[in-house]
Amino acid sequence: MKRRQFLIGAAGAAILGRQLRAGDLPRDIQITRAVRFDLPSRRIKFVGRNSRLGDHGDLGRDGMLRLYTNADIEGIGNCRADKQAVSSLLRRNPSDFFKQSERRMTGPLGVGTMPLWDLMGKILEKPVYELLGGAGPERVPVYDGSIYFSDLMPQYANRWADRFKEEIDMSLKRGHRAFKIKIGRGAKWMPRAEGDARDLEVLKAIRKHAGPEMIIGVDANDGYDLARTKWLLEQLPDFNFAWLEEMFPENVEQYLDLKKFIADHKWKTLIADGETQGNLEAYKPLMAARAVDIFQGDMNRFGVEGIMTEARWAKEQGLMVAPHNWGSLVGFYMQLHVGRAITNFYRAEQDPLDSDVLIADGYDVRDGACSIPKTPGFGLRIDDAKFAASAKILFDIKA
Repeated sequence: MKRRQFLIGAAGAAILGRQLRAGDLPRDIQITRAVRFDLPSRRIKFVGRNSRLGDHGDLGRDGMLRLYTNADIEGIGNCRADKQAVSSLLRRNPSDFFKQSERRMTGPLGVGTMPLWDLMGKILEKPVYELLGGAGPERVPVYDGSIYFSDLMPQYANRWADRFKEEIDMSLKRGHRAFKIKIGRGAKWMPRAEGDARDLEVLKAIRKHAGPEMIIGVDANDGYDLARTKWLLEQLPDFNFAWLEEMFPENVEQYLDLKKFIADHKWKTLIADGETQGNLEAYKPLMAARAVDIFQGDMNRFGVEGIMTEARWAKEQGLMVAPHNWGSLVGFYMQLHVGRAITNFYRAEQDPLDSDVLIADGYDVRDGACSIPKTPGFGLRIDDAKFAASAKILFDIKA
């Protein structure tokens, strides 16, 4: 180790040693540098259309922030705050933003508090889920959210059933035992009757291949309506849908009608919705009426604090949360820590993205659930050589 690095590390250890032995939040630590960058990632496969949008491709990108301190500890995480907001962190103590008794982070980053959580976890030598309460299961249930309209891709048009089998097998090898299947082809890409019929064919093929015990939900991205949703359930009475997601735009009366229909048939299917909402207040009427069973605020749109608030409101009504997470590798890790922290978490959505820049040791998807490392913070670290080669730096500011 170079002499300068050694001295910085020794100074940081001394700062932490004094404060942690005293049992207080460290007061001598300051944020000295902040780097905003884009983290590229790649899916294990090319993902096609859903009921509303064209091909999703095989690339992902997370807006990230890397915070450095005078204690030689750094925090990393999803954050899209601008330069002015980030610059106000410099020379500040990370503890200033941490409301320990309330289990929340404040400050200028808006919803992008992940790097501050990571930093505080490392300073206090605790995983983020423990800072958030740690009341959830040791292994958090997960699902693969990447089964899109592969049958509409030209290369699979003549063998689409085999392609879905291949995708299910790929996911099984990655440890998944729960899947979300996109439906709604008749909303945009095919004539209505033909598209609805194809939805049925795809679901039957996947269920036959995956087996009766596999957990399967469907997501129409609002490509159905109430009548078609009932029709789908009646066409597949023994399918055992685990959940129905975004079948049609949120509507209290229509969802209560659907819940009664499900109850009358003695099915155990749950209703999930909420990913497109930009304001948590929009969930309150649905929660009050218990019209939705699983609330799906977007993980990155609302951040740790927003999803924890959503979960608290949902729990008061005996409901669950399962944050939406698509196009974000890092959002998956945030979900897992929230799921490890609370008792009304349904499942974490995984978009099958990987990055050689971000190293995530200790996260192991197996038998449909994921372990969360006890490593301080989120347990994530940067490969600096690959960071220099492929991360896009947006700004780099120093105190």
